[in-house]
Amino acid sequence: MKRTITNKVRGFRTVDGAGVSLVRVLGGQTTETYDPILMLDSFDSYDPDDYRAGFPMHPHRGIETISYVVEGAMRHRDNLGHEATVGNGEVQWMCAGSGIMHEEMIPAAGRLLGVQLWLNLPAQDKMCPPTYRSIGVADIPEVELEGVKVRVFTGAYGAVRGHESEHLPLDYYDIVLEPGACIEVPTDAERSVMVFTLLGDAIIAGESVAEKTAAKLSAGDAIEIAAGKAADGESSQPTHVLLMSSQALHEPIAWGGPIVMNTREELEQAFDDLDRGTFLRDTLDYE
Repeated sequence: MKRTITNKVRGFRTVDGAGVSLVRVLGGQTTETYDPILMLDSFDSYDPDDYRAGFPMHPHRGIETISYVVEGAMRHRDNLGHEATVGNGEVQWMCAGSGIMHEEMIPAAGRLLGVQLWLNLPAQDKMCPPTYRSIGVADIPEVELEGVKVRVFTGAYGAVRGHESEHLPLDYYDIVLEPGACIEVPTDAERSVMVFTLLGDAIIAGESVAEKTAAKLSAGDAIEIAAGKAADGESSQPTHVLLMSSQALHEPIAWGGPIVMNTREELEQAFDDLDRGTFLRDTLDYE
């Protein structure tokens, strides 16, 4: 059975971090529908003033953050001692687990284009040790089809495997379609699946979806995706559709800023830990 669209969300412009202008697509009002994806932010700017203030050192607990930088760069630093820059088609995956402090600074570029999503951690893994990994271009396998390229960031596409999640399963692809191209993507019938039109309009399950729109899909074992048409009926640019497939948790959510737990008591404990200086349970001190 082929999947159909059950929900669509277009984001709103907001400011986060130290003054980064971005489009928030998913957030606190969409957690039940898009479970286990908590948040999705889209970055697309030719003006460095929109983003160069970055995201100075701040805490997280109870989530994983996955950032895909199509153009431009993002510099990560955390209290674990990791320092890395990803950009131009690369991905960074951070599991906050029991607690991490990190910063993401964004150097000026001709264009900043990318997304960051927050993936919820299951209740049993909320307090796992934090980890960080950069996924470079050489570590991202690609599947070439007629007029279509599938970049496999995490999980698997057929026999092709990308980075493996340690907690929730996650298949995360960037599907690049040349003008007029289409693809039928197989999906695990038990998974929660969504797509995001990063660049260009697309036809998803027979329905037109505008650029920078998230769409939740019904149950099914396949989804049809096609490049959309420009306003003049012609387009010379490829369409990028991000597909995320994971396992819905159906667990309670207690969300406060950068921390996502399951109960109000756990959330209060996290902020009390921050106040007492006991937040970083499995990590080194940071400067």
